[in-house]
Amino acid sequence: MLTLPNILTLSRILAVPILVYLLWKPSPIDYWITWVLFSIVGITDYFDGYLARAQGQISRLGQFLDPIADKIMVAAVLIMLIASRKVPDEPEPVIAGLTVIPALIILMREIIVSGLREFLGPLNVSVPVSRLAKWKTTFQMLALGALILSGALPSQLWIHDVGIWSLWLAAALTLITGYDYLRVGLKHMD
Repeated sequence: MLTLPNILTLSRILAVPILVYLLWKPSPIDYWITWVLFSIVGITDYFDGYLARAQGQISRLGQFLDPIADKIMVAAVLIMLIASRKVPDEPEPVIAGLTVIPALIILMREIIVSGLREFLGPLNVSVPVSRLAKWKTTFQMLALGALILSGALPSQLWIHDVGIWSLWLAAALTLITGYDYLRVGLKHMD
């Protein structure tokens, strides 16, 4: 059922190849375009759920696609920022060194939670999104947005620092929420 909330969710999935392309060998203008697109896509993440609830248009398709859209977008942008330089001749990627650790934590948690949801689905056990998980998503989006923007404004080092600190905070929240999901899932395993 193609409702406005589902169209917004699909737009996030369709934006991923564009984000990847822009981050492939970015120039400052590519980072600006990526930042604007990422910001728009991030806003649709809020509005698709809000509109679905407000208009009574919650659908199975939306419930299926929404977490997938988030995971695809976050994973693609994280990987591209690990591979991308802020300026073409800079030797270090946007996410480098120890900062790869929170990126890996976030990616591993997403895979584990997806597997848990798939395992628990046939058991009719739902794992609702907690308030803390919503904060985790907020800090993830803030981190990725700031790191993308730091490529557009490489002389503004504080923007990159905000992105890195937000990424570490998102990773900490990722560990907590991932543990919560795992604890619920383990109760249903023999």
